[in-house]
Amino acid sequence: MSKIKAHDRYQYENAAAAEGYKTVAGLDEAGRGSLAGPICVAICILPKNYRNDEINDSKLLSPSKREQLLPIIQKNAVYYDWELVDSKIVDQLNPKESTKQAMQQLIKRAKIKPDLCLIDAEIINAAVPTKAIIKGDQKSITIAAASIIAKVIRDQFMVAIDQQYPQYYFKEHKGYGTVKHLNALMQHGPINGFHRASYEPVKNIMLARKRKHHSKG
Repeated sequence: MSKIKAHDRYQYENAAAAEGYKTVAGLDEAGRGSLAGPICVAICILPKNYRNDEINDSKLLSPSKREQLLPIIQKNAVYYDWELVDSKIVDQLNPKESTKQAMQQLIKRAKIKPDLCLIDAEIINAAVPTKAIIKGDQKSITIAAASIIAKVIRDQFMVAIDQQYPQYYFKEHKGYGTVKHLNALMQHGPINGFHRASYEPVKNIMLARKRKHHSKG
């Protein structure tokens, strides 16, 4: 598959402008695949015709590049906001539904109202028109900017939590299912309300620890 070129990341914004939309928002999330911590959902509105070829899908950028771009996005954005969705909500609703509800909330409470929302892969009901774009964080600068906001804010949150729970190494893996994280989980057990009990790896480790406890008893 060919790499998406930087100039292609303006295609949806250009098309929206041609259709008469004036205020286009991008929405994306970070942390949906993590075993612990919140999902961070972000919304961003960039100025019309804004260009910055360095803004891309946060997953394709190094941590230092994302951190360098965040203040640039914040300074230039017409509007941005984010929501941290607690692990307990993720467990109650499921990751997809909790993300969609947070996106709806961000659109509803936006102080500058978008007239079109470009969303990375999600179809949601909102009071304004929305467009779900597969790989939107690579194809739309506005979604890419939202993806950087969500990722950096979430990473900062997980680094802060690491100080409280250093035995889990959250600052290294940010809650994702690395070998180090899974080993720590097996050793110390999940943090109630912080690890996502509905996720299979966490569920399996909880069962394994239970069996181990019973076999000792």
